[in-house]
Amino acid sequence: MSNGKLGKFSKEKILLILKKQGILIFFAILLLSVSLVSDKFLSLRNITLVLRQVSITGVMACGITFILISGNYDLSIGSLLSLTTVIVINLHDKIGPVPAILITLVVGVLIGIINGTLVGYLKLNSMIVTLGMLTVLQAVTLIYTGGTYSAISNPEEAWFRFFGRGYVFGIPTPVIIFGLFVIFFTIILTKTVYGKYLFALGGNRTASLYTGIKENYITFITYIVTGLTTAVAGIMMGSRMMAAQNYIGEGYEFTVLTAVVLGGTSLFGGSGSVIKTLVGVLILGFLSNAFIMLGFPYYVQWIVQWGIIIGAVWMDVASKRGKLWA
Repeated sequence: MSNGKLGKFSKEKILLILKKQGILIFFAILLLSVSLVSDKFLSLRNITLVLRQVSITGVMACGITFILISGNYDLSIGSLLSLTTVIVINLHDKIGPVPAILITLVVGVLIGIINGTLVGYLKLNSMIVTLGMLTVLQAVTLIYTGGTYSAISNPEEAWFRFFGRGYVFGIPTPVIIFGLFVIFFTIILTKTVYGKYLFALGGNRTASLYTGIKENYITFITYIVTGLTTAVAGIMMGSRMMAAQNYIGEGYEFTVLTAVVLGGTSLFGGSGSVIKTLVGVLILGFLSNAFIMLGFPYYVQWIVQWGIIIGAVWMDVASKRGKLWA
């Protein structure tokens, strides 16, 4: 075999490995590198802390993985997180925790219905629709609270704190919730007809229509799923903080999107994995934790997230065009 063919073969093999396992390789390198600098980085206490911190992002990322696979976007989840967190905190003392939780879930589903109707049935651009919804929901949050801070009166006595601060057999409750979501969403994506339809829509929307897939209905359901996962995240956030600022969810849409794309889900639809989204969420969590341990300013995270998004998109586009090494 000539050197030219051998070099080409090696590049193709490396590209294949990077495409399939690059995210895991990067995660392993990250953990190893920082652990050499700080012996506390991989301690059980620090790992538990990071897992608890990323659980809210992770639950939202499960829904966004579905949205991106289907070839759509949802930029409204940050504002929806703010709204649902404020609602569950505000209503907790007024009507009790159970009704407050149920109403919060209903609000998440209603926003999903609105987004799903506009994108799925009226065929409006998903990025424009959800970007508009982002501003609307933030305005609704301010109108609802009157711009005031919301808090639970006796946080240490409320059982509601279990969802964000509790433990089950020594494992933080948010971590368990996140783990259950990952398992459940993985099963849906890999073992159900709905999951196959998501990949078909994102991979080739035109071809999927000729096979009888109801694009409007699948899109509609997917936005409801995203609204529901964001509402669950809002409940977890409220339980963890036992209080809520009006802008508590600001920026989460970018963090969640970064985690999902970092996990290998294509921004162009048709490919993705909830398990790799889990890895993407963990990478962001441990990266943020590493910056703190190494003494970097918190705003460095934003620069790194920008770099991750650009790099992930470049890898996605280049691998599809077969020009990664051009």
